[in-house]
Amino acid sequence: MTTTDPHTDAYEGIDDLTVGLDGGVLTVTLNRPDSLNSLTAPMLQTFASTLERAANDPRVRVVRIGGAGRGFCSGAGISEEDHANPGASGTPADVLDAANRCIRAIAALPQPAVACVHGAAAGVGVSLALACDVVLASEKAFFMLAFTKIGLMPDGGASALIAAAVGRIRAMRMALLAERISAAEAYGWGLVSAVYPADDFAAEVDKVVATLVSGPAVALRKTKNAINAATLFELDGALELEKTGQLVLLESADFREGTKAFQQRRAANFTDS
Repeated sequence: MTTTDPHTDAYEGIDDLTVGLDGGVLTVTLNRPDSLNSLTAPMLQTFASTLERAANDPRVRVVRIGGAGRGFCSGAGISEEDHANPGASGTPADVLDAANRCIRAIAALPQPAVACVHGAAAGVGVSLALACDVVLASEKAFFMLAFTKIGLMPDGGASALIAAAVGRIRAMRMALLAERISAAEAYGWGLVSAVYPADDFAAEVDKVVATLVSGPAVALRKTKNAINAATLFELDGALELEKTGQLVLLESADFREGTKAFQQRRAANFTDS
């Protein structure tokens, strides 16, 4: 877990979530590359604790969020391994609560948060990216709200975050149809801040982060607060509505069938129950 004194101690992560502070940049990396960085409750709890601490740490000027391996984040863990170890990974309800805490922590950060999406961003991984203030994507990135494919609804504040970025109709398209949205299409919609060639991605991200680190911190913080106040005023309400609906859906036969079908790589046979 993270240490306690925000002004003097080093940041510490866990095996599945690496954290480091260097030159004013707090880098948080999702580190489950074998599952495209699917999320567990411990990962999200550590993530939230880190951001809550960073919010009051004058050493942190920018928070940079990314994923190890080929993807950014594939969403909440629903693999057989995750389900076989609920004590270690957390129940689905635990993951939902931890994800909501994490989204709130990102949005509440006074410092700019930069999402670095170099591959897949799916499920609540989309919410993690869009809760950030600057969303940078590689040309190989894509975004997908896959919840309805397993009998669930979007969560992690996606209802508010996506609608705030791209409007109601495109948010409905992503949420209801569960389509894969390419980086180029996401940029055209206004879902991401910029798209870069894969070979140039790391260098371009470094440039953006350097600009923010060297910028006027007080002005950046006040700007972020004003824009979020104008656009994300429905975030808390969306998180609560999503939680209420998702907890019902997590107990449904359709969710059990959806996860089984996902694991067996077949089409789900939903019964609306």
